[in-house]
Amino acid sequence: MDKALQVLKKYFGYDQFRKGQEEVIQHILAGEDVACIMPTGGGKSICYQVPAMIFPGVTIVISPLISLMKDQVDSLTEVGIPATYINSSLQNDEVQYRLDELKAGTYKLLYVAPERLEADFFIELLNEIQISFVAVDEAHCISQWGHDFRPSYTKLGYILNQFQTRPIIAALTATATPKVHQDICDLLNINIENTVKTGFQRENLSMSIVKGEDRSPYIESFLQKNKEESGIIYAATRKDVEKLYDRLTKKGYSVAKYHGGMKDSDREEEQQAFINDNRSVMIATTAFGMGIDKSNIRYVIHYQLPKNMEGYYQEAGRAGRDGLASKCILLYSAQDIRIQRFLIEQTTFDPEKQRQDIEKLQAMVNFCHTDGCLEEYILHYFGETETSKCGRCSNCTDNRTLVDVTVDAQKVLSCIIRMGERFGKTMIAQVLTGSRNKKVMDFRLNEIKTYGLMKDKSIKEVSDFIEFLISDQLIDVSTGAMPILKVSVKGKEALLGKINVKRKEQIQQVSLTEKNALFDYLRSVRKQLAEAEKVPPFVIFSDETLKNISMIKPETLESLREIKGVGDHKLKKYGEIIIDHIKQYQQEYGMDTNNTEKASPNKTKSKSTVENSHLVTLELWKSGLSINQIAKDRELNVQTIENHLLRCGEEGLEIDWTKLLSEEHDKMIMEVVKQVGNSKLKPIKEALPTEVSYFMIKISLMLSNRQKILK
Repeated sequence: MDKALQVLKKYFGYDQFRKGQEEVIQHILAGEDVACIMPTGGGKSICYQVPAMIFPGVTIVISPLISLMKDQVDSLTEVGIPATYINSSLQNDEVQYRLDELKAGTYKLLYVAPERLEADFFIELLNEIQISFVAVDEAHCISQWGHDFRPSYTKLGYILNQFQTRPIIAALTATATPKVHQDICDLLNINIENTVKTGFQRENLSMSIVKGEDRSPYIESFLQKNKEESGIIYAATRKDVEKLYDRLTKKGYSVAKYHGGMKDSDREEEQQAFINDNRSVMIATTAFGMGIDKSNIRYVIHYQLPKNMEGYYQEAGRAGRDGLASKCILLYSAQDIRIQRFLIEQTTFDPEKQRQDIEKLQAMVNFCHTDGCLEEYILHYFGETETSKCGRCSNCTDNRTLVDVTVDAQKVLSCIIRMGERFGKTMIAQVLTGSRNKKVMDFRLNEIKTYGLMKDKSIKEVSDFIEFLISDQLIDVSTGAMPILKVSVKGKEALLGKINVKRKEQIQQVSLTEKNALFDYLRSVRKQLAEAEKVPPFVIFSDETLKNISMIKPETLESLREIKGVGDHKLKKYGEIIIDHIKQYQQEYGMDTNNTEKASPNKTKSKSTVENSHLVTLELWKSGLSINQIAKDRELNVQTIENHLLRCGEEGLEIDWTKLLSEEHDKMIMEVVKQVGNSKLKPIKEALPTEVSYFMIKISLMLSNRQKILK
């Protein structure tokens, strides 16, 4: 593995492999076929790109989409690895040129679509080249039980046997149920024992289900808080994409759109605008995303309920590929079930497949209604049994106050019944608020007892409340173009006072990332470099690498080289530029050589508006005040002050940590971490003496992570 580590360091700038990567590469270098099931962002591509640089000849990568090929080749070229692709976007003379270059040994990796391998003449051409290894990317496409079944994939097992010398085969996917996993191994003749499965957990993703909220205002509020971040909003239909795109464009948001009804050239233009950070938000149907290797996507929002868990988790998994904390939000309404059922009925004609798709849809509905950990639900769906609560999802962290809304619910349910259960949400809200709308008057609904019963609220507020009652299964929604609301069995129990109805307070939007001025400045530098190179910004440096640079603020090429993600090629190409810009920033914005931005802690501000609040805490700490004294003086709780100091540590600011954590306790904590891991704090705390606090554990882990960054 020494050679593999050398390749990893030289081209990708990493000192060690991520979980599962080394095991996959060991199988491949030993000449064994292997199946790799690793979540999106887990680093599957490294598993075949590193061996490709070790094996003689060419590695073939079978990839389902043109966009995936282009992005991968761009990224490899940027780090100095010779790679190319052959697909339908190229003219015949360009294809021939690339084949000639392959024969001449110019390239180490060739990306092709599975359909191209069905042509006998292409196999004959490849037989003139030494093919040591074939990587089958997005291997779930091989199974009819998979969510992206592609018939051409099923022929790969036979086709690969037509090579003069059968190459080593690696099949890689992010989403595979046990049935799909079995199909991959059977159809590619891979020993199922040669499977590396790292688990489906994505520790940097926080899942959220939002029910009963008005979607468009919710999204606008979210985008307002996260203007600088890249994100994807998935909508179920082209019409929804266009409608949301128009609304957000008029509001001044930087958005792109993508769906199957657009011209190829328009789709490509919008896609490139998003990938190159010229647009912050992509609004799209599920036609977008597969093979989009954009690492700095901070959030994925599903505007409606997806039709299955496989598709949802793959789409949600496009957030946070760089390993930084990211958000996955699903906006749920019971009406979504009707839309997805309709789409299934219109696109699936095989009765067995239709039954299977309905079952998968029901699993998604159950996901939206579970009170348990959302991540655990996903892991169980994909066949994992040894799981624990994530502590990050909306169910695990939801501490909003429950408010009893039984009386208001009874008003709505009573109104629906008195209106004959033959109207939609808007009309019911109008009646309850006492609207003089012509339709209300024509149907003489102003004469029923519930007319004006909620006149202290707006139509919008009542409509939102009705959405909540639908999501809580108190109201049933009919199928058809004009959904009719009816009181469900559960709703009748509430109406009769047999059960209480409780609703949580409305969600407050928060910013996904803390402000870091140098990071934002370096992002603009990265954007200029990317435009000059005509590649997406994340190809230059990932957000993770850029954040580490902004924290450490290297002053020499040697110190820049030590940062994770800076390989030899990028150091030579961009090192001096980055160092010069850091120095320029220090001069212009008053940052001293000890890496601390100049702050004025003595300025009086309210605790809610203090900028760089953690720096104020640091100055008070250095002045000799205790954590409890600082908390009292600043009118903040002790945990907030502790978090301020931890943030200062993460940013590399100078603190004497021995005052808070002894060397003995630090060693003790690290020994326990080796035994129980660091994904959860509670098991670490339980294994330590009572005098070791959670804060001490956090300090130890922070210092350990800082050492990893500095390597």
